[in-house]
Amino acid sequence: MKKLLFLLFFVLFSYDRMGAQTPVVAETAEQKAERMAWFAQAKLGIFIHWGIYAVRGVSESWSFHNNYLPYDEYMAQCAGFTAERYDPKAWVDLIEESGARYTVLTTKHHDGLALWNTKAGTLSTVKNTPAARDVLTPFVEEVRRRPNLRLGLYYSLLDWSHPDYPNFTRTRSRYALKDEPERWERFRRFNFAQLEELSRAYRPDLWWFDGDWEQTAEAWGSADIVRLLRKYAPSTVINSRIQGHGDYATPEQGVPVVRPKDKYWELCMTMNDSWGYQHNDTNYKTPQMLLRTYVDCLSNGGNLLLDIAPKADGTLPEEQVEILRTFGRWNKKHAEAVYATRAGIPAEHFQGYSTLNAAGDVLYLYLPYRPNGAIEVKGLLNKVHRVWVVGNGAMLRYKVHNKNYWNDLPGNLYIDVPDSVLDENITVVAVLLDGPCRLYRGEGKVITSN
Repeated sequence: MKKLLFLLFFVLFSYDRMGAQTPVVAETAEQKAERMAWFAQAKLGIFIHWGIYAVRGVSESWSFHNNYLPYDEYMAQCAGFTAERYDPKAWVDLIEESGARYTVLTTKHHDGLALWNTKAGTLSTVKNTPAARDVLTPFVEEVRRRPNLRLGLYYSLLDWSHPDYPNFTRTRSRYALKDEPERWERFRRFNFAQLEELSRAYRPDLWWFDGDWEQTAEAWGSADIVRLLRKYAPSTVINSRIQGHGDYATPEQGVPVVRPKDKYWELCMTMNDSWGYQHNDTNYKTPQMLLRTYVDCLSNGGNLLLDIAPKADGTLPEEQVEILRTFGRWNKKHAEAVYATRAGIPAEHFQGYSTLNAAGDVLYLYLPYRPNGAIEVKGLLNKVHRVWVVGNGAMLRYKVHNKNYWNDLPGNLYIDVPDSVLDENITVVAVLLDGPCRLYRGEGKVITSN
């Protein structure tokens, strides 16, 4: 009991960058699990990359950093960022329709242009574009009106436009940290000032950092950043891109081949090949491909953060709207097999994707293909009570074959899935078991889902 109280209430003290003593409450595994519960159940988030790069349709920030475009020419896009047809309610309506449970908007990318009326910096949509207004706040206010939607803010730790940031382009730098530490400290104060503005005003449920690779955790002051954010939102969730101080892993573009070691993770992915709007990028993934990626993430216990890219006037490309609506139809139909699930059974036991419910006694099987005959689950030790099609309700016939009568080794479960019950994208079959899922792994090994 004393040890438990020690873990729950022990307070560490460290000194923040200004020398003041700052309490840091030690967090137990149970406390973290409680804080992360909404994230683990959210499953789908919508990423939004919006900035001046949409004007000409060039790569966001990277186009000048990689010397594809002169910096002055890149920044001249400010003159075309009008946001004249920006309707945050329409955006949030569509995000809700998609079945997403959280959304993340770029407050500032690596180019340094803030979407809010920052007092800490000189670059913003208010001061530098014909939009001439804060475009972040109306979006935040609209998200906060939706009880089933959580707010995430993207923030780039690096700022290639800031005169006190050491790096500029891939071939040019302003200075080295070791040579001008006072200049770096000025940049750190700027970063902390912007983060305090955002924290104080919006208290987001999630922070999505980027750009951390250019400096160390000590240089960024990562521990102090976390303390600052949790001062305003104690339960906020923070992604991994803050040099070891985050809550969850963020693989990008490609689904991990095997399940990540991190308990919590999220795949961020574009609909085409670009994060920001590029009019020439018509290489869209099909809705089927993206839904298949989504259930792959679910099967491995992760989330999908799917990107949309508004145009400079605030409208969304029609291809992206249709993809979100396809997700919405599928998520609404299959909600029971999405939000309250966890990672499924090992791939050797089923030729496809799978999840389990929280209790572990319902196995969900995802079929992104038209079965050629019965589908098969191998090594299932449980008794099966019934099998049905999620969102359809049709009961399915099943049987166990090949049971080895020389010993107690299990046979294979076969389920007939007729064409008449197939979903137009991905069919989900639910198997109710007599208890937590138990699988025979060979050589006397058994795994249980509880």
